[in-house]
Amino acid sequence: MADDMRNAGDAPEVALDLDDQTTDLEAAMRDAVAAVEGVESGNRGGDAPAASDPAGTAEIAKLRQEIAELRDRSVRTLADFDNYRKRAERERQEMRKYALIEPVRELLTVADNLDLALSAQGSAEDLKRGVEMIHRQMTDLLRRFGAVEVPAVGQPFDPTLHEAVSREESRDVKVPTVVAELRRGYKMHDRLVRPSMVKVAVPAEAAAASSEGSQGPAGGEEGPAL
Repeated sequence: MADDMRNAGDAPEVALDLDDQTTDLEAAMRDAVAAVEGVESGNRGGDAPAASDPAGTAEIAKLRQEIAELRDRSVRTLADFDNYRKRAERERQEMRKYALIEPVRELLTVADNLDLALSAQGSAEDLKRGVEMIHRQMTDLLRRFGAVEVPAVGQPFDPTLHEAVSREESRDVKVPTVVAELRRGYKMHDRLVRPSMVKVAVPAEAAAASSEGSQGPAGGEEGPAL
């Protein structure tokens, strides 16, 4: 698996190398063809036919041989590029197929401990300690893979990180503040995996003003939810 990842990392360099080879071959073939045409044009424009100029004839034969060799190299380079493309696609498919092997291997340890906890004979306190140990193990595992908890309780409510499922008025807060977490949220690096489901306390004065401002002419309409 590690070798496949290294090969995949080298793929752009291999592709650039093959592109450079193809470009060089194309340029060399153009130069050789132009040289042949130049020699043949010079022979046609001279007083003597091309056959009476052994040097010119030999030069044309040499250039044509170079063109044939360049064409052969070009065909081989294109074949190499096609083989590389197919191999790179196979490696990408293998990486996608087995990308979760390491996380699954780590999760199996947690599953083993859950099995042990369920089959253990002991008191409720023993079971509680076992579940707490498994919880710590799972949290450490998530952190190793880059998943960290979204800060929630005590934090100002942030709609990009928190999902408010209930709210209450409070004179102890000056801005909407998370007072309870109903489901933990997680971020992975700079991307939100899922928001925290939270209960939010809103300032009592703001809540009252919002309620008064949201009343329609009949007094029956409600303002938007938090």
